[in-house]
Amino acid sequence: MFDLVIKDAEIFDGSGAKPVRGDLGVTGGRIAEIGPKLGASKETVKADGLALMPGIIDGHTHYDAQITWDPFVDPSPALGVTTAILGNCGFTIAPCKPQDRDLTMRHLTHVEGMSLDALRAGIKWGFESFPQYLDMLGKQGVGPNVACFAGHSAIRTFVMGEEATERAATADEVARMADLVRESMAAGAVGFASSTAEAHNGEGGTPMPSRLADDKELRALVNAMGEGGKGVYMLTKGSKTSIPYLEEIAAEARRPVVIAALFHSNTNPTAAFTTLDQVNAARSRGHQLVAQTSCCPLSMDFSFKSPYLFESMQAWKPAMAAHDPAELKKIYSDPSWRASVRNELAERRGRLLFNSEWNKLFVVETAKEENRKLEGSTLAEMAKQAGKDPLDCILDFALSENLDTLFVAQLLHNDDKEVGKILADPNTHISLSDAGAHLTFFCDAAFGLHLLGHWSRDLGVLDLPQAVHRLSGQPAKLFGLQGRGLLKQGYAADLMLFDKATVARGPKRRAHDLPAGAARLTTSAVGLHGVWINGAQVSDAKGFCADPKSRPGEVLRSFAA
Repeated sequence: MFDLVIKDAEIFDGSGAKPVRGDLGVTGGRIAEIGPKLGASKETVKADGLALMPGIIDGHTHYDAQITWDPFVDPSPALGVTTAILGNCGFTIAPCKPQDRDLTMRHLTHVEGMSLDALRAGIKWGFESFPQYLDMLGKQGVGPNVACFAGHSAIRTFVMGEEATERAATADEVARMADLVRESMAAGAVGFASSTAEAHNGEGGTPMPSRLADDKELRALVNAMGEGGKGVYMLTKGSKTSIPYLEEIAAEARRPVVIAALFHSNTNPTAAFTTLDQVNAARSRGHQLVAQTSCCPLSMDFSFKSPYLFESMQAWKPAMAAHDPAELKKIYSDPSWRASVRNELAERRGRLLFNSEWNKLFVVETAKEENRKLEGSTLAEMAKQAGKDPLDCILDFALSENLDTLFVAQLLHNDDKEVGKILADPNTHISLSDAGAHLTFFCDAAFGLHLLGHWSRDLGVLDLPQAVHRLSGQPAKLFGLQGRGLLKQGYAADLMLFDKATVARGPKRRAHDLPAGAARLTTSAVGLHGVWINGAQVSDAKGFCADPKSRPGEVLRSFAA
């Protein structure tokens, strides 16, 4: 007798093959049989022709902190995610010495848009080393399956302390970092993650530690990762790590290199395709470079208390270093500072996160009642009406509302025709949800549902078997997730049941349910009828349905070569 049978489903197995109609039986958390009219079971779900696929594998999350207080990493499992990859960009919380905990949290507040109050109230610091972190997760249990990168910035801070953000490492320090990478891989890391992106700044606008690494350090750590013939090197790249350079790294370490983030920009429309061509040329030479992209437009909610989209600018550094609101307001009011920002926006147009597209920057929520009529207006419209330069207009308006105005910027990846070309490339890795980070700015945890609905059903950029493959079988192979990513006998029963006609991500909403009452953006699923993790149901047509005390997921610590 089966534990569970899902009857009469249209089964998409995750390989990209055409679907078959039939039943799927589960025993002991694994797929026991797929076929017509399976026998008796303890529980039966009548699919009545709904689509059944492997659970979504989210390859780019930042749940490292949240998972310590929220093992189900809400909202991902209710959005179809059954496996999450943590530690991307190298912004992990392990290893971490007790004396560096507050520094680590302060950096995360800036680089990943996390609430410092929530981190201080929520993180359970029952570890110091990376192996201890994995052990702790295993002991407390996890909702979805998780795999964790060894993080460059955390390792650098562990070895160098506060100087990790100030200088190059010595040969001895590099050797100690390499040993920590080896220790992490032996303990069960999925790979090694880092960042050289200029937008990645920590407290006070200081570069995140990994940005200070020189070539010798980077090569030594990636090679240490790959010594055992396993592991993925994940990098959020900046201008100093070119694709040809990363091809050298891949060739030397003989390991895959996952490169984030491939976004299309209307102000530099050829850049993404130039990068993609370089990546595919490297692949043709036998070097496994993988461009990581998103299927969601990159939009960002922000206020001028924490305007992440401007913080990669050199001219913005004085504002990032401000210690209190009064000092920040003084900087924002300074005409010479405004001029420096305006000059940089002009000089680096097409190479910044925000590229002066004022018509794509909107007022979401005003602080003063008399300004409510401006909600929904673009900054281009407001500036024209006020007869002001747009930068002056937005700063003056924010100052008039004590910096409490909420704005949203539509930044990148918002041209469906051009983005569709990137998604249609069979080798791009569709992910970049950033789930767990930038919680007050955006919520893309439902990226998989958006791919199935908007891009596959509505636009036809990918047929449904291929869309399913890109969310399951393909990332499972990339990260070496053994026995997952396919609906196949003996594989883990990570499953998602959905309605092809309606599947989508719901509207975003603001919640105040983080530790210390901190706010976040979240969303719900549309057209999702069931999610199972290792055979245990965690979501149904109404949403999350698991006992919060249950822990059906596994901490994945063994990966294919």
